[in-house]
Amino acid sequence: MIPVDEAMARLFALAPELETEEVPLRDAAGRWLAAPVIASRDQPPFDASAMDGYALAGTPAPGESFRVIGEAGAGHAFTDVIGEGQAVRIFTGAPVPDGASRVVIQENTRREGDRITITDRDSGANIRPRGQDFRIGSEIGPRRLRAADLALIASMNVASVSLRRRPVVAVISTGDELVMPGDTPRPDQIIASNSFAIKAIAEEEGAVARFLPIARDTEADLSAVFTLAQDADVIVTSGGASVGDHDLVAPVAKSLGMEAGFWKIALRPGKPLMAGRLFGAAMLGLPGNPVSALICAELFLRPLLRHMQGDPAPGPHFLTAELAQDLPANGPRAHYMRARVEDGRITAFDRQDSALLTVLSASNALLLRPVGDGARHAGDPVRYIPI
Repeated sequence: MIPVDEAMARLFALAPELETEEVPLRDAAGRWLAAPVIASRDQPPFDASAMDGYALAGTPAPGESFRVIGEAGAGHAFTDVIGEGQAVRIFTGAPVPDGASRVVIQENTRREGDRITITDRDSGANIRPRGQDFRIGSEIGPRRLRAADLALIASMNVASVSLRRRPVVAVISTGDELVMPGDTPRPDQIIASNSFAIKAIAEEEGAVARFLPIARDTEADLSAVFTLAQDADVIVTSGGASVGDHDLVAPVAKSLGMEAGFWKIALRPGKPLMAGRLFGAAMLGLPGNPVSALICAELFLRPLLRHMQGDPAPGPHFLTAELAQDLPANGPRAHYMRARVEDGRITAFDRQDSALLTVLSASNALLLRPVGDGARHAGDPVRYIPI
């Protein structure tokens, strides 16, 4: 068995970063930026009014009077120059006219006809200077694009961006015992559940996930389903990765040319995790046990997809919380315990059986017990992965 960190490094080596493509900004949400975006203009592109009021020169005192000579609105600049004793009615976002050095908010004025009188002092100039947000040449570096990033890029006057191609993930469940939800199982069959969570994890990380048919426990059927995944970037199987008579994933994949990466890791749950390279794609063989499969997908599939799209720190991303209970010493495998974090304290569930999806569904964290970790006591700081 190899350590989790070593397995992660080997897995990344099986899947290099994906190529790039130019994509319209409107279609870039959630995608990974592959090259810096450079601003082609200042923002704001002019000195802009931060308030509704009157643009004028100097520092007026209460009681001073000014003649209003025009108006400036957003998209409608006042193009003349403001002189002494003059003011321009101005609205938020409008360019500040030449000759003005401040905007007096309308609440601090009284208007009668074309004249205003200052009634109170302003606390500041109420002007956003040109380039306050960013300047021409400012850059946004590679990252996964959020809504705020799209707004920033758009304001830089950039219409398309260079993105990593979205990875295509083929999801394969294996086993004669499986039927799809909505079907009528025989008394000796169960519902296929793993593939739905695997697909969801892949899509959360920006991948295009494809369900393939359930592969039955024959070499011919599994080979046929594998061939449907030849255009994928990642092939994820669930079940059949152990050493039983019906665990055919490894031998069938090898017969199709799989280059082995690793098999068996010092992990609980999820010891029979397998990885390799098949048809030019990274292959991840997850256990069939539901909780083992989904925890392995959290620990390995999610970081793998981040890595392929250019994330410099693909994870997992650990946080720290105070332990809410005593825990016994851990054994020779890293244990990722289902747990809940509330108010900065983390509680591991009493039942850690790897068949209990109800416990995983109730969890919002995986509490890490490192290999050989000694007994822990309530109040100790421990690391966890939010899920």
